[in-house]
Amino acid sequence: MDLKSKIILVYGPTASGKSEFAIKLAKKINGEIINADSIQIYKELKILSARPFSKNQKKIKHHLYGFQSVKKNFSTGEWLKLANKQILDCKKRKKVPILVGGTGLYFKALTDGLVNIPSIPIKLRKKIRLLHDKIGSKNFFLKLIKLDPLVINNINPSDTQRSIRAYEIKLFTNKSMYEWFNKTKSKYEKKDFYKIYIDFPRKELLERISLRVHEIIKKGAAQEVKKFIKLRVLKSKSAYKAIGVNELRKYLNKEIKIDEVIEKISIKTRQYAKRQSTWGRGNMLDWNKMTPNSLNKFLKKI
Repeated sequence: MDLKSKIILVYGPTASGKSEFAIKLAKKINGEIINADSIQIYKELKILSARPFSKNQKKIKHHLYGFQSVKKNFSTGEWLKLANKQILDCKKRKKVPILVGGTGLYFKALTDGLVNIPSIPIKLRKKIRLLHDKIGSKNFFLKLIKLDPLVINNINPSDTQRSIRAYEIKLFTNKSMYEWFNKTKSKYEKKDFYKIYIDFPRKELLERISLRVHEIIKKGAAQEVKKFIKLRVLKSKSAYKAIGVNELRKYLNKEIKIDEVIEKISIKTRQYAKRQSTWGRGNMLDWNKMTPNSLNKFLKKI
């Protein structure tokens, strides 16, 4: 298998062992790791985002980790521009670029190109979300099909996020989300990539999530959030939505106890992992789906 000529993509839900696998892979194929996680970009959220340890970064070069201020928003377009630059730099130095993360939109922008959809007014977005909450996912999806028949074979009815997005795009632009996608092209060809989707068994993943939550608390996540609060980050900023920020803020204000913090963070992380898996199943049909066992076999074959 000629992986050295490829751009390697590694996607999976949170706590699925992506970073650990990527480091092992990089050692075998002379690779360098490029971040594709929208929270691990923030320099002030090292613990909460479970950013790779410094010792691992010394062994294998890591790029686009912890460089952005939490006071600033960071778009998919900005990430794509930097990722393309890092890929080119790796190739020039005869290194294999390995992009690792759980942000599906980043990977979609890289493989399919960035969709230039007009910004949807906040009032309309809120109105559509309220409609969804009022009538429920099933009825909302039926309304979406009538509005935009192109979604039938492209969106899983249980994928709430994409259903709402498709509805607002069609309603505002009078064009299907998939008409916009068809106008978009990546700067790469399909053959340039080797795509790995880590499909971790649900029960084991939940156990790993529980261990991770306890670990970030032990490592000092509360102190990290204390420093974050002192920065007076606006609640509208993306970093404020990071799982654990609000829960630990309440703990620091003595509104809730640490056991409740752990429980709330665990629940939110499990929900996030489920959304990531739903995204993967709906958008990564042509990726190489691998379980933890098949990942180990894959590494042995190289």
